[in-house]
Amino acid sequence: MVHTQSEIPSDIAAHVQLALAEDIGSGDITARLIGEDTQARARIICREPAVLCGIPWANEVLRQVSPAIQADWQLKDGEELVADQLIVRLTGPARALLTAERSMLNYLQTLSGTATLSRQYASLVGHTAVQLLDTRKTLPGLRSAQKYAVRVGGCSNHRMGLWDAFLIKENHINASGSITRAIAEARRIAPGKPVEVEVENLKELEEALEAAADIVMLDNFTATDMRQAVRMNQARLGKACKLEASGGITRDNLVDIAETGVDYISIGALTKDVRAIDLSMRFDSMDSGLSD
Repeated sequence: MVHTQSEIPSDIAAHVQLALAEDIGSGDITARLIGEDTQARARIICREPAVLCGIPWANEVLRQVSPAIQADWQLKDGEELVADQLIVRLTGPARALLTAERSMLNYLQTLSGTATLSRQYASLVGHTAVQLLDTRKTLPGLRSAQKYAVRVGGCSNHRMGLWDAFLIKENHINASGSITRAIAEARRIAPGKPVEVEVENLKELEEALEAAADIVMLDNFTATDMRQAVRMNQARLGKACKLEASGGITRDNLVDIAETGVDYISIGALTKDVRAIDLSMRFDSMDSGLSD
């Protein structure tokens, strides 16, 4: 359920195809101002400190627009950037470089923003054993990409979607009749799938522990109640589960929550509040001017 390695997603080509289709449509008419045979050299630089992320997507944009474009990357995903740092040198058909520019930068800016924010949060709790998790609050169509960026930034992924793990919340519990019944039914429906249940107080936590949930999400618990929850869980020798804090978590209270001893903290802001990093592509040279 918790994913930590930075595997490259398998759906990059399909997503890039959609991104290019919505941007290029029937053709880049502005790029036709440039001579068809004009070759160019360009570079992408970062305008602010950041964590680089998105190279696989940028490379796929270039491949789909024109295999003739060559990219000489100066850095790797996960490396930290300073202001005005060179990221990549590009050479190839000028028209193709201009057509690829926006889609390529969109991926790099958004995913670098996600990785940068994740790195900032991870650094705040580096002195603890807690794992910071993202949520399903991702930008539509960018689920696998943003979750990759979260891993590059040093945090971990919660479930990828609705298929790979149970997350039993208040409405599920009400419909099932109780926490115990919901967990039992989950075990019956999909044996072997991780089962997580959300609780809102210590009494519900006790029921979830007795029902042997794999993970219990402590929803909007105070730090005091989280510490008590950790003690209750640790007292179940050989039967302890994982505890996850969620709800109302900000930079201001993150360290206090991490120090309660919970195993995980889920933070929707890692993906939904992302700010694009300021990147820029500039041409260095072209071998001919405008076409007639």
